[in-house]
Amino acid sequence: MIPVFADHIDRLDRRPPPGVIQWACPVPYFGDARLATVATVGINPSNREFTDVGGGELAGEERRLPTLRSLGLSRWADADSRHLRTVIAACDSYFRKRPYDRWFGVLERILEPSGHTFYGLSPSACHVDLVPFATHHKWGGLPSGDRIRLLDVNDEPFSLLVRSTSIRLLILNGRSVVDAFQDTFDVGLNPVKMPRWDLRRVSGHVKGFGYVGTVSTLAGVPLDRQLLIAGFNHNLQSSFGVTGEAIDAIGEWLAELKPNIQ
Repeated sequence: MIPVFADHIDRLDRRPPPGVIQWACPVPYFGDARLATVATVGINPSNREFTDVGGGELAGEERRLPTLRSLGLSRWADADSRHLRTVIAACDSYFRKRPYDRWFGVLERILEPSGHTFYGLSPSACHVDLVPFATHHKWGGLPSGDRIRLLDVNDEPFSLLVRSTSIRLLILNGRSVVDAFQDTFDVGLNPVKMPRWDLRRVSGHVKGFGYVGTVSTLAGVPLDRQLLIAGFNHNLQSSFGVTGEAIDAIGEWLAELKPNIQ
C-alpha cells in the first residue's frame, strides 16, 4: 500500500491536481482494503471528511482523517514513512473511528443482504474512490476539464490498488460513477432494466437500471482474477426520491450476484 500512497503524496506536493484540498491527505480507500472482497465505488472523498459545515478544518475528536496540520507538517514534501504509515492506518481503521455514516450508512444497507459489512474487526467490504483527493467544491461543480484530468491521472494508481487487494466485486454507486468508470477504463457495462428500482416523480417515473460486466485488466494493469463490476443508476445518497424499497431491491440484486464471486 505504501507505494500507492507515496505516489499520491508526491502528486499533492509536486503536481497538485486542480481544485483539490491540498492540506488534506489522499484517501484511496476507506476501511481495511486488505481484508475486503467487495468494494463500493465513488468518485472522490467528500470535503466533509475534512471540514465542518462552514468549511473549517475538523480538529480534535471531530477529525476523521489526517491533514498537514495533524501530522505536524507544513508541506507534503516533508512526509516520511512514519507519516505515510499514519495515513494508511487512518484509512484502514476509518470505520472503527468516526465514519461519515450519513454517507456510508445507505451503502452498508445494500451490502447487508450479501452478508458484507464495512464495520467490525473483520470487515469484508471497503469503499474505494476513483479519485483519492477531496475537492473544495462538489464533483459536479468542478469544470469538466478538471474532472477529466483528475480521473485520467488516477486510473493507474486505482488499478494498482485494486490488484493489490482480494476485491472481486466493485459496486458503482450511481450513474455518474458508472459513466466515469466506463470512460476512464474503456469498459462497457451491460445495462439491465430494473423495474423494482423505478422512482416516482411528479414529472414522471425515473427508470431503474443496473449495469454489469467483468474485467481482467484495468488501465492496462493486469489483474490476477476476473473482477465483477455491478452498478446502478441511482445515487443513493443524493438522488431525490430514492425509496427504501428501491434501496432494498438493489441490495437483493447484489446478493444474487454473490455466488458468482465466491
